[in-house]
Amino acid sequence: DKLFVAANGAGESATRFSVVRYGNVVGSRGSVIPYFLAQRPTGRLTITDTRMTRFLITLERGVDFVLQSLDVMLGGEIFVPKIPSVKVTQLANIIAPECEQETIGIRPGEKLHETMVPEDDARVTIEFNDYYVIQPSHSYWNSTEFLAAHPGKPCFEGFHYSSDNNTWWLTDEEIGSLTKMVESEISTGDLPMPSEPRFIVGG
Repeated sequence: DKLFVAANGAGESATRFSVVRYGNVVGSRGSVIPYFLAQRPTGRLTITDTRMTRFLITLERGVDFVLQSLDVMLGGEIFVPKIPSVKVTQLANIIAPECEQETIGIRPGEKLHETMVPEDDARVTIEFNDYYVIQPSHSYWNSTEFLAAHPGKPCFEGFHYSSDNNTWWLTDEEIGSLTKMVESEISTGDLPMPSEPRFIVGG
């Protein structure tokens, strides 16, 4: 993020750089739904921490948001969509209610919750109907020009947007629909193997 934002101040090109930041893409390699689907036949799902939450976004919504951001970007912004959160235990209960759930501990580098707008960025963050924009703090940026073109609501001091403090949460029915979508789009050969290190205690 920092490299792309700073590139706008290089002064050697007319190219503009902005960033789109979003959560886990539903059904992508490494996301939790394919892992739980792979583990389901074993009768055991491994969960790193029962408190864990994540943002979820479909591939279609992610692509649409990138194109939407391209239409309004000036260069230097970080665009953050408003998307739903989910509890990992809720996912496990819907995907494989018959399975035992085993808590194996947080992996190195893994976070309990996802933060897409950290508190330190609240003072430069603007809220719109379905997304946030984190403005750059670099000298090249003209906040007045941006707000004139895209009037939004400044976020309050101390605001942060995280998967645990989100006001939009997936329902059981929505999780079931997403799971069916992943099952219809992914082949058995594309599922991760239950023997992968992520699934093994101490692995």
